[in-house]
Amino acid sequence: MTDLLLALWPLFAMIVAGYWLRSRNFPSEAFWPGAERLNYFILFPALLFSSLAKAPLDNPALPRLALAVLLGLGIAWLALLLVRQLRGWPAGRFGAFTQGILRFNTYLGLAAVGSLFGQQGLTLAAIMLALMVPAVNVLSVWALTAERGVSLRSLLLPIAKNPLILACLGGTLFNLTGIGLPGGSDRLLNLLAAASLPLGLLCVGAALKPEQLGGEIPALGLNSILRLLVMPLLAWGVAWGLNLPAMESAVLVLFFALPTAPTAYVLTRQLSGDSQLMAGLITLQTLLAAGTLLLVMALL
Repeated sequence: MTDLLLALWPLFAMIVAGYWLRSRNFPSEAFWPGAERLNYFILFPALLFSSLAKAPLDNPALPRLALAVLLGLGIAWLALLLVRQLRGWPAGRFGAFTQGILRFNTYLGLAAVGSLFGQQGLTLAAIMLALMVPAVNVLSVWALTAERGVSLRSLLLPIAKNPLILACLGGTLFNLTGIGLPGGSDRLLNLLAAASLPLGLLCVGAALKPEQLGGEIPALGLNSILRLLVMPLLAWGVAWGLNLPAMESAVLVLFFALPTAPTAYVLTRQLSGDSQLMAGLITLQTLLAAGTLLLVMALL
């Protein structure tokens, strides 16, 4: 437990620092949107590309890990569809609840995996992201637009333009060529990647909106419990059923125990969803994750 606490508390300290800096308008309000774009389009893709370019893709556990990811997301999605039918949620509310349960804070996830499992864990996480990011994006867009109808183009275009997905695809294809990262390119990518996670954590904190917590407390609480405690339990059951190795199981459970992604707020606003509910979910889940993530990983 002590080792786990020592690995995780600096991550949440960075999140708190990001919130404090933005609340003090430092360095300026204009800094944070630019920092998020730099990380999303340059630094974070460099981390994913370099991890997958060097990944041991012949690991015999990888097909089972991929199946576990898709099973976990699929079971959760079917449960959400059932609840929507029973409760009669409109698309705007259903989309917010779906993202609150299915989406995950990638920055916090990779920072936690790196602290706990090192480069081997980061490689597994990058492989998982190559599956989870496109799947979760499709389901999120579909949930937010179900009442208006959604075309195949509107579902696939955001995926085709997503820099994280492109980085995962590029890194995998580069890996298959067998030429490695020559001419110092590995060092360049490592320098870019090293800046990604601390900047990402600061941006997570800067995006928190505590003022949005005063609304639907029961809905916020239920969704947070499902995301932070029930989803990792589901992941553990899937990992156990597929007999995944210990590290693969731990990384899978960790990603299913993460709070939802701050970028869910942007997508919700763009597609006319319940953005106030989404902002509350992001803030509450991120705050609660400081305790629940420690609990979940301690029980593994």
